[in-house]
Amino acid sequence: MKYLSIIIFTFSLIILAQGCLLFHAVSYKVELDGITTGTATVMIEDIRSDALNSEELDSDKNNLFDFILESDDFIALMEDEGQFITERQLYISDGMLIGNAIFTFDDITKVEGIVYEEPFYFLTINPEDSIIETNGEVIVSEDYKRIIWDNTFNTLEFKMFSEDFEGKNLTEMLQFYENE
Repeated sequence: MKYLSIIIFTFSLIILAQGCLLFHAVSYKVELDGITTGTATVMIEDIRSDALNSEELDSDKNNLFDFILESDDFIALMEDEGQFITERQLYISDGMLIGNAIFTFDDITKVEGIVYEEPFYFLTINPEDSIIETNGEVIVSEDYKRIIWDNTFNTLEFKMFSEDFEGKNLTEMLQFYENE
């Protein structure tokens, strides 16, 4: 997936040296409590590392477990981006390491660039990006894909594919979470 916001970059694509954290899919559940304010839940599925050596892998482990999961600096970084994290966790589901974050926002554009133009909310992504599921309507053109919700929706949901792991030599971060 080429279109990613700061939450995705910091939560799952932190790059130090040449290793980075990757994930299979990301889903959002955005609950509106005003026209452009509310709470978003982000779920990152199957977190892995593409580290080529132990130094890169150690860096990825530190980024995931120490910075993203535990650090106040991560909370401050997200606040600077307009995402006020209220909860963050890692857990195991179906043999995969899952990351979950809940944040509030005062501006809907802080959630993956969703835009509100009365009477619609819409999310525009690259045409090659894959939308796995949504409760909105998907419009596809040559130049973009767009998910549209009208303003009767109080919950905006979407799930997008990120990375195909087949045939890649990746390290499952699950094994290190179990040893934490």
